[in-house]
Amino acid sequence: MTYSQITNSTPVVLVEFFASWCPHCKRMMPVVAQIKELLAGQVDVYQFDIDENQSLADSQQVQSVPTFIIYRDGEEQWRQSGEMDGQVLLSKIESYM
Repeated sequence: MTYSQITNSTPVVLVEFFASWCPHCKRMMPVVAQIKELLAGQVDVYQFDIDENQSLADSQQVQSVPTFIIYRDGEEQWRQSGEMDGQVLLSKIESYM
């Protein structure tokens, strides 16, 4: 599956770029898992380890981890890096639904 197919898989898609060694990413993992569960069937959530997907991270101009990107109809709508409250992230996703 190409990145373009991924960002068009559902009307709203959340992509997270993370690193296994990043403490902020580790703290966001259960948050993202919960969002994935809450929005199952409505929003696809994809997670990419930057160490395993370096060229993809570069092509998406990911400067720091974690980086969250929300797409609607394949177009980037919002991007934020760093740890954040799960409710903030959920509300942001829902605002594009």
